[in-house]
Amino acid sequence: MNSNRFDEMRDMFVEGRYFKLVCGAGNEDLEEVRRLASIYTLGGCKGLDVSASPDVVRACKLGIEFAYRVAGDLDIEIPQRPFIKVSVGMPGDHHVRKAYIKDNCISCDKCIPVCPTDAIPSDLVVIREKCIGCGACEVACPPKVSAIGYEHDDKDLAKILPECIVAGAENIELHAAVMNDDSILEEWELVSKSQPNHFVSLCVDRLNLSNSHLINRIRGAHEIAGDRLMIQADGVPMGGTGDDYNTTLQAVAIADIIQKELVAKDKRFRDLPILLSGGTNSKTGALAKLCDIKFCGIAIGTHARGIVKEHVSAYLQNENFDQDIDNLRAAVQVASNLINTTKT
Repeated sequence: MNSNRFDEMRDMFVEGRYFKLVCGAGNEDLEEVRRLASIYTLGGCKGLDVSASPDVVRACKLGIEFAYRVAGDLDIEIPQRPFIKVSVGMPGDHHVRKAYIKDNCISCDKCIPVCPTDAIPSDLVVIREKCIGCGACEVACPPKVSAIGYEHDDKDLAKILPECIVAGAENIELHAAVMNDDSILEEWELVSKSQPNHFVSLCVDRLNLSNSHLINRIRGAHEIAGDRLMIQADGVPMGGTGDDYNTTLQAVAIADIIQKELVAKDKRFRDLPILLSGGTNSKTGALAKLCDIKFCGIAIGTHARGIVKEHVSAYLQNENFDQDIDNLRAAVQVASNLINTTKT
C-alpha cells in the first residue's frame, strides 16, 4: 500500500472534499462502469465505488486511464487520481441481491420503465450484471401478482477481495444493514484483514437498527479497524430518485445521530470520517451545513448516474463514446456541476 495515498485520503476527509460516485455494488456492466468512471474522473470526483469483482475494478481503471488521456483535449486538469473502492454485503442486504421474475408474471411490463439501470428488457428476463437490487421493480409489480424475487449475489470474499486489491482497488466497504452483529463483525474482520493498511468503510443505515444499536455496531467495527475506519451514513439506501431536501433528509439525520451520540461523546471518535450517502443529491451538502454536520464528503449513486444516463446508456447505443468528445464534454459538465454543489 502506498502510504502517500492513505495520507491523501485522510487529508481529503479532514478538509471535507471527498466526493464518491457510487456505480453500484451490484452493477457489473463493465462498459457502463468504464464510462461512468471516465466522466466522473474528468468531473473531479475523488472516489469510485464499484462491485467487488476484479473485472469491474479493471473496467473502472480503464475509465480512469481514458480520462487522463483525453483531459488535455477537454482543457481539464485532474488534480487527484480517484480512489477505487469495492463494496460487499451480507445476505439479506439489498445492495448485494439480484432480482428475478417469477413464473407467475402476467407480463404487464410495469417493471420495465422503473428500472434505473435498464436491467429488465422486453422479454422480462433480468440482465443479471445490470441489476443492482434496488427493488423498484418490486414496488411497480401489482401486489396481487408479486412476481419479483431476489437471490443473494454470493461471493467468496476471502478469495475475491485480495484479487480486487491486486486489480487496483484501494478501499473496501461492507454494507451492514442486517441485524446479526456476530456475522457482521466476522465479515468486517475479513474486510479489515483484506486491506490492513488503508481506510475501510462500514456502511450503516437504520432500516433494522435502533440508534443505540447503530452506535454499538460502529464501536465494534472500530475495535477491529481502529483509525482506518470510515463510516458511510446511508440514509435511504439507493433512494436518490429526487433532487430535493426531503429525499436527502435521512442521510443527514443518521450522520447527526452519529455525530451527537458518538463523535461528541467519545474522544476516540473525534476524527471519525463520516460520509453522507443514501438519497443524496445536489441538496445534501447545503442541508448538512445548515444542520451543522461535520462530514468528510458525500457519496451519490442513483442521482449521479441518472443525470448522465443519456450519455452512457447502452439503450442509446452510443458506440462511439470514446471518440464523441462533444458528448463527453457535456457529460463531464453535468458531473462537475453536481460535484461542485457538494463541496464543503
